[in-house]
Amino acid sequence: MMTLSVVMPVYNEKNFVLKIIEKVLGLDMVKELIVVDDFSTDGTRELLKGAKFDARVKVYYHDKNMGKGAALRTGFGYATKEVVVIQDADLEYDPDEFKEMIKPIEAGFADVVYGSRLSGGRPQRVYMFWHKIGNNALSFLTNLLYNSTITDMETCYKMFRKSVIDNIKIKSNDFSVEPELTAKILKNKNLKVYEIPISYYGRTYAEGKKISWKHGFGALLALLKYRFTD
Repeated sequence: MMTLSVVMPVYNEKNFVLKIIEKVLGLDMVKELIVVDDFSTDGTRELLKGAKFDARVKVYYHDKNMGKGAALRTGFGYATKEVVVIQDADLEYDPDEFKEMIKPIEAGFADVVYGSRLSGGRPQRVYMFWHKIGNNALSFLTNLLYNSTITDMETCYKMFRKSVIDNIKIKSNDFSVEPELTAKILKNKNLKVYEIPISYYGRTYAEGKKISWKHGFGALLALLKYRFTD
């Protein structure tokens, strides 16, 4: 099995961060977990500093809040294993999905694998209709602009060969990192991109969800911008 680095951006997730770290570390395939705290203010930072992790865990701290894109940029810079995957610091996504996602890469079919929440076949929480409509619309625009058939452009679960992410310079600091990564991956026609259906245990805003419909406008602009620029 190929070795796996997990990059976990964290911001104000004191109720979940230690639980998801435990779940990630429960996978033998994970050889490196890079946690980047983006200047949490709810006690998450203190939890991380006080916790005792095994040698696979590296924790880095931003000295100001900069956004998910900035945290990923930091984390990718420290990743050293053959394959790199993104993991949010909550329980909406199940790290057990990594076992299926990595298979097309190990078999030589894929350079990048997306975990799709919208392609069916796996458990999905039935809620937030307009959020799903927004995701579908952004994925449709992605396919129109980049001649692809992706179903879930905004998914957290993006897995890459390390060589792929090493050649992408992330410019977005905020949630626009999702369309930026997708745009730059799909523009490279030498890359083989696959999707795998994944489970999704979504949470409401009252339960801590951070991305909202307002971020859809930033995603729209990013898709258009990176279609024509780098």
